[in-house]
Amino acid sequence: MIMVGVMAATLWGIGIAMKAPYHARWTMLAILLVGVMMLHVVLPAGHPLREATGGDARLWALFIAFGFIVWGYRRFLGGLRARIAEKETPVARSGTFSDTELERYARHIILREVGGPGQKALRDAKVLVVGAGGLGAPVLEYLAAAGVGTIGVIDDDVVENANLQRQVIHLDRNIGMPKVHSAAEAMRAQNPFVTVRPYQRRLDEDIAADLFADYDLILDGTDNFDTRYLVNRTAVALGKPLIAAALTQWEGQISLYDPAHGTPCYECVFPTAPDAALVPNCAEAGVIGPLPGVIGAMMAVEALKVITGAGDGLGGRLLIYDALYAQTRTIAVKPRADCAVCGGRGLQAKG
Repeated sequence: MIMVGVMAATLWGIGIAMKAPYHARWTMLAILLVGVMMLHVVLPAGHPLREATGGDARLWALFIAFGFIVWGYRRFLGGLRARIAEKETPVARSGTFSDTELERYARHIILREVGGPGQKALRDAKVLVVGAGGLGAPVLEYLAAAGVGTIGVIDDDVVENANLQRQVIHLDRNIGMPKVHSAAEAMRAQNPFVTVRPYQRRLDEDIAADLFADYDLILDGTDNFDTRYLVNRTAVALGKPLIAAALTQWEGQISLYDPAHGTPCYECVFPTAPDAALVPNCAEAGVIGPLPGVIGAMMAVEALKVITGAGDGLGGRLLIYDALYAQTRTIAVKPRADCAVCGGRGLQAKG
């Protein structure tokens, strides 16, 4: 028993040292227990190795059975929580703002570019955020705080310890919880006047069009090119404006892609995905903690401008922020007539 405990502690320590996610560490422990069970099946009674590992296979069978019960119970609770969250009754809204809402949004309402009509437009808006990670965390927080009426968030990942250095919407106690439910919990706690729709699954071709159709604006904060191109194709096909951003190490970029209103689409600017080896993700290359907050906050600002019609957005411009050298530059980007996705629709809209 002691030997198995030492081995389990060693495996767990190795997992921590290698920064392996929780599910990987538990998988290693499960493999260890199965290996011990196999020893008890293969080796004869009285064998020193059997004796050193408890001597009786039934003991380890109980451990494994108990582990399955705990795992099944957690999965059941997670599924139940997901169904409750997705079927949650939307917040009832009257035609006017309550006194609490007026006080909450007062700093918006006194802005000439927003005012009461702009705040009402925010309340009536439906925004979908793809990804609840580094960029999604600040975006979701600020959209909820600003009073965006309906906020959808789709992600299939769970909160891990390594996320907490930058994904500030998630708490330590939520490690192991699906990110969409962790984020939804924080958003509802921050602003009970918004409706949050969490979708705990990966975005794919089968659901993208139906999902996007229910929203006015799409924000993409994902970290892989396959999803970025899928988001762009779907947004273009449905005529939905898209705000997309990306980051690595010390640098981030953001733009508004809306061919229906004269801008290029994402694929106009990035026609082919770079080799994966040339663009490592945050886990491989690292990222300074506050950078997602800076770029994510920019995404939220651009979203509020699109919804309220305030100011001049980033359509046709790619903003690049270099945090290491405190430099910001903006590059003009144009629609491409030979774009496989939008076919230069932005050029036609300009004309």
